Amino acid sequence: MGKLGTSLVLAAAVLTGCGGTPSIVDKDVLVVAVKADQPGLAERTGDGVFRGFDVDVAAYVAARLGKKVTFVETTSEGREAKLRGGAADMVVASYSISPERKRQVTFAGPYYVSHQDILVRSGETGIRNVRDLKGRKLCEAQGSISTSRIVDGRRIPARLVPARTYGECVELLRSGAVEAVSTGDLVLAGFAARERGAFTIVNAPFTAERYGIAVPLGDVAGCEQVNRAITAMYQDGTAARLLDKWFGASGLRLSAFVPEFEGCPS
Repeated sequence: MGKLGTSLVLAAAVLTGCGGTPSIVDKDVLVVAVKADQPGLAERTGDGVFRGFDVDVAAYVAARLGKKVTFVETTSEGREAKLRGGAADMVVASYSISPERKRQVTFAGPYYVSHQDILVRSGETGIRNVRDLKGRKLCEAQGSISTSRIVDGRRIPARLVPARTYGECVELLRSGAVEAVSTGDLVLAGFAARERGAFTIVNAPFTAERYGIAVPLGDVAGCEQVNRAITAMYQDGTAARLLDKWFGASGLRLSAFVPEFEGCPS
């Protein structure tokens, strides 16, 4: 092999071997994107501190990886961009795993399997299950796939009313601008628990929402380490403790068993 051929081989090795895909395992501090307006899951307090189940899960995973952690805010529609643009190393933000999203990020987990349900104003008696959303005004948060599971997946012609976040959806529900909000039950439980008496969860689950921890696309090493951390979180009792801490008063049936992982793509 000539000098030119040798140089090309060495260059390829640098690009695909030693260099490879940047991994969270090589970082000392992990920047984690979380929501800021989902009580129980992730909410930013008046003094700027993030708190909630997703925040605690992210902190636990980072600690198991031997990393420090800082948090930044994301919305549903901004999650992929946070990773692609380098503004975050991980996303832990009620981020449901889907085939389309797996083409944009690498998912570890799921760290919890939620179930899609419906939130209504207290006293609402006409919505008992997903079929009752036909013709009803249903809030659609930007970047979420929950409403498409109803309108496209189940062919139920709800009247979609757009909002930027689920926090805005709940305000629309409160004002009567929409008649229902539908997404993962942990999201709904957080709002119902914060404002007891104002809203009611229908308790008619109809899909599974596998909440994953997203890392940059192709970071297999990071994905595998996060999966090991999630397993430990369930085995040492931390997951059960955190679920009870944030949602125990909501009345939801919570699972403390290790979810079946997606597997990290090689």
